[in-house]
Amino acid sequence: MNERLLQFIWQFQYYHKQELATSQGEILVIEKSGTWNHHQGPDFSAAIIRIGSTKWVGNIELHLRSSDWFKHDHTVDSNYTNIILHVVWEEDTPVYDLNGNAIPTLVLQNRISKLLLTRFREMMEATVSVPCHSFLPAISNLAWTAWKERLVAERLSRKSANVLLLLKQSNYHWEEVFWWLLAANFGMKVNTALFEQVAKSISVTLLSKHKNQVHQLEALLLGQANLLSGAYNDKYALLLQREYRFLQKKYRLVPANKQAAFLRMRPAAFPTIRLVQLAMLVNKADHLFSQAKEIKEVKKMLSLFMVTANDYWHNHYQFDEVAAHKPKHLGKQMAENILINTVIPVLFAYGSYSKEELYKDKAIHWLYQLTAERNQLTDKWQQLGIAHKSALDSQAFIELTNYYCTQKRCLDCAVGNKILKTYVL
Repeated sequence: MNERLLQFIWQFQYYHKQELATSQGEILVIEKSGTWNHHQGPDFSAAIIRIGSTKWVGNIELHLRSSDWFKHDHTVDSNYTNIILHVVWEEDTPVYDLNGNAIPTLVLQNRISKLLLTRFREMMEATVSVPCHSFLPAISNLAWTAWKERLVAERLSRKSANVLLLLKQSNYHWEEVFWWLLAANFGMKVNTALFEQVAKSISVTLLSKHKNQVHQLEALLLGQANLLSGAYNDKYALLLQREYRFLQKKYRLVPANKQAAFLRMRPAAFPTIRLVQLAMLVNKADHLFSQAKEIKEVKKMLSLFMVTANDYWHNHYQFDEVAAHKPKHLGKQMAENILINTVIPVLFAYGSYSKEELYKDKAIHWLYQLTAERNQLTDKWQQLGIAHKSALDSQAFIELTNYYCTQKRCLDCAVGNKILKTYVL
């Protein structure tokens, strides 16, 4: 038993309620268990109880042992002057209020199912990534749908907080923020920080001045990423080098202080390729965030990102190294990754910021239409018999694993709650 479990049991009234009485022997009736307080002060507020023939309205405090009341200094804390009931796992000492009056106490130790406690302990002690794996699916398909939508809303809300921090940094310029996050996404995990630095060093205003010249865009992006500093023989590399030196001097550009990572990467995902694909995207599309707001069909949004780097890169992954001919398309999988991890979170953040629900609804709707992501984490849920039909499902299970299962927040999870509820009686 721990205090969070005790709060959970009280919140959902998962205990035997027959013939309730205080430890002082008075008949007790719980009319309203109160609202769980996540902040400072008593655990539950606005509770309604009857002790004998008297009705009480006020707060309820929970502890494992009644003596914790004194350990937590509640006796001298004015926040605890309106406690109408002290709910404890065990009573090891009587408790008094500031005026010296005994506080009514309800002991739950013998009113909670031992099976419930056993299942909770099993989940808390589980060493696998999904603590409740042996009880799945546990809830109905309809309940899973509702829970996944809530998980995705939580995930997008958390990401929105980061977007809004960047918005403040950009002096509330949504296109600029979108550019920063888009570039970071192109860098994937290993080069995210570098690509974000590059994007922040080249404003959308500067990009727009050169958007019609792809080689100038490539020079700006590759140069700022420290990828044009070699002693090249290749004529195209030398051209970009000259362009970059001119533009760097003209705009007083300061290159990123990080180096690009190539190790153990597929050539198609080399930072050189991702940056020149990003350059082509800037060349082909105007005001990307404005388009994201206006476009209704997810397929049309996807098509914006499916660009191909210019002809030079058909035979290169890096300068001075000729490779077999292969056009460097930005494929559907990467385009969907960009929508899931950049476009949709920024749209959701914009909807929250502007208080326009239609953008938040569109973000959720698009997730339903995109392919479910495949990785070790999502594969695990598939193996447990929980299907992934769309990106909403995969995003939900990423959130569930990282912010519930890994942190053993089973009491806050719809699945964990249902499992424990089964063993209440």
